Amino acid sequence: MTAKRGPMADERVSDAQRFINSYNDSRIPKVEVDGKTSWTVMRALTRILQLHIGISTLSDTFGPATLSALKVSYPSIDSSNMVAGINRVIQSALYCKGYDGGNIDGVYNEKVQASVTQLKTNMGVDDVYPGSGLTPKVFKSLLTMDAYVPVMGGTEAVRGVQQWLNATYVDRENFYVIPCDGNFSRDVQKALMLAIQFQIGMSDSVANGVFGPGTQQGLKNNVLTIGSSGTWVQLFTAALLFNKRPEATFSPFFTDSVASVVNAFQSFTKLPVTGKGDFPTWASLLVSYGDNTREGTACDASTSVSDARLVSLIGAGYQTIGRYLCNVPGSSFNKMIQPGELARCAAGGLSVYPIYQTIGTNASYFSYSQGAAAAFNAIEWARFHGFRPGTRIYFAVDFDALDDEVTDYVLPYFRGVDGVMYEHAPLYQIGIYGARNVCSRVSVEGLASASFVLDMSSGYSGNLGYPLPANWAFDQISTVTVGAGSGSIEIDNNISSGRDLGQSSFLPIPVTTDLDVDFDMAWKPALLNDIRSYMETLGYGDTGSPGPEGALRLVSTPEAIDVLMSWDRIATSLARELKMRKSLMQAVLFQEMRHYSRQDVATDGAVIDYYAGTGLSPLSDASTGLGQIYAKTAIEARNHCISAGIIGGLVRDPSDESNLWAIWQRLHTEDTYNISTVPLVLIHAASRIGLSRPGLSQSDADTTATIARYNGTGPAAAGYGGVVFGYYSIFEIYNSIMRNA
Repeated sequence: MTAKRGPMADERVSDAQRFINSYNDSRIPKVEVDGKTSWTVMRALTRILQLHIGISTLSDTFGPATLSALKVSYPSIDSSNMVAGINRVIQSALYCKGYDGGNIDGVYNEKVQASVTQLKTNMGVDDVYPGSGLTPKVFKSLLTMDAYVPVMGGTEAVRGVQQWLNATYVDRENFYVIPCDGNFSRDVQKALMLAIQFQIGMSDSVANGVFGPGTQQGLKNNVLTIGSSGTWVQLFTAALLFNKRPEATFSPFFTDSVASVVNAFQSFTKLPVTGKGDFPTWASLLVSYGDNTREGTACDASTSVSDARLVSLIGAGYQTIGRYLCNVPGSSFNKMIQPGELARCAAGGLSVYPIYQTIGTNASYFSYSQGAAAAFNAIEWARFHGFRPGTRIYFAVDFDALDDEVTDYVLPYFRGVDGVMYEHAPLYQIGIYGARNVCSRVSVEGLASASFVLDMSSGYSGNLGYPLPANWAFDQISTVTVGAGSGSIEIDNNISSGRDLGQSSFLPIPVTTDLDVDFDMAWKPALLNDIRSYMETLGYGDTGSPGPEGALRLVSTPEAIDVLMSWDRIATSLARELKMRKSLMQAVLFQEMRHYSRQDVATDGAVIDYYAGTGLSPLSDASTGLGQIYAKTAIEARNHCISAGIIGGLVRDPSDESNLWAIWQRLHTEDTYNISTVPLVLIHAASRIGLSRPGLSQSDADTTATIARYNGTGPAAAGYGGVVFGYYSIFEIYNSIMRNA
């Protein structure tokens, strides 16, 4: 018999959910009957179990009190158990785990017995707990979401070690059944640490799974070499396997092949290559920071490098330092690179790698648009400080990102970074600073070429159970202070892989020009009032518009201003990067948003229908998104700007419908992409009528003509240019105030 899943299992999960909901007890929460196993279901079943074994205060947690009560009253639940409620909990949990529990009838029947026997075999504890009885620790694990068959890429090799750990140590007081799903995880890492502590000789009351002084000394006392054998070697090879070392196998014998794997691991982590299971190697296998007494040759600091501090750093053996490109907006803490600092470092023999971090300390900060804004900002600051092409900028993810948060927030953020860097600074490289899992996932997606690993935070879920990323450049392992007096500086001590040597020469600092800045939102009401006043002269109110199509307009004037201001950071960044006026983009965007109508909605639908092959639509392209841009127009504008060296990117054929559809979808669904296309269309528009590229001092006549060509040609486009120039003039009044503040 094997664990099963499928339609029957799902229906039985629904039966389990209905069983939970049969309790009219406020302490047993109702659950949704959807046939899906979840922690909500398992916690409710835990409460029902507690109710039936006499625990008065029910809890979602299967803790020491629940375990103790089971040990006293139900040391092994089997076919002799007549408490129907407990048996129903077991049957329900078995179905949630994918095993056959028979009908949820309260009988510990033959199907239950067979499933419990199989469950214990899958856990690896069938020899420790023989027969078909359910023991307390197995019951505890039954009421979790842990799997005991390989799932989600789990391997049989890792699963074998998990089963061995369970079989060997489950009788120890604080060792509980761990998953046997073939994946290394936080719980498995703690189990391995407990096993090592038991092997050292720690009692149950002392062993705690923490990499403390006693554990470290025990490892130092047990160096493994070729010829070593026994449990210590099994634990060591398990750690190699968990760290995904190629060719690693679980074995009780330290052979030449094991030594070869160790040599490769030591070389990868920049440890002394000894081929032995020595303390530094154990430490790097067991905890993210490894032996944090190691002396690194790289560091990072939030303090500027003065002459005296430079002497201290060089004297301590440091060759490379990470420094911050800019400060956090609104913060009084000055962590950014200071004038003259890079030249000082270069002259003194200390190379520098740049770090970009503003806030970024929780998931909600990260998004595609935020990544695009961060990239623009980082590019500008990197150029300001004189970092040459080829420099890698490390974008920080400085919080304990859970795996789903990486998927939902961090990856979109780096896609935004990548998109902007690819177009506007293709010669700069992208790095990531964060925990192991974050770095690995972003890098595997091709969104970062190297990782600066936040390994000091060993308790981060993104570090527990994850190996060092393959592309690691810097491994941050400790905070130290070097030097004394005026030369004293606190740094994060980093091991360098040699993948990134930092920069040792810098370009002259560019002269600051009359560039636009972020809009001061205190001026927003005045801006809105002036826009309204101008629109009144055109016959507009806050909604609709003059003419027969006026009633179809969907966006009011205040709504359009709100949307425009919500994208001010991106607009400002584009204006600064392309050295053109933000007012030009704002005027066009406002006009297009304010005129968005039901007709535009229908047209968008027609394009979608065309490519879906539904309906009778002949429309393969149409203006869409905030800037109401045709895909063909976007492709031609981007091709022009790529050919002119204004942006990087791929030249596309605008007559190819696959290109049209790909770009149209981005224009339609990605506001950042649409907005970033607006200035490129304006640049192309100017070139098409023989004008110079829009810049910081474009004449009013040329600005009007450029705006008109954005819309097309002929009298209607000329009228568009005149109207929108009025918006441009109003936006420019306020933007000039910001620039000159």
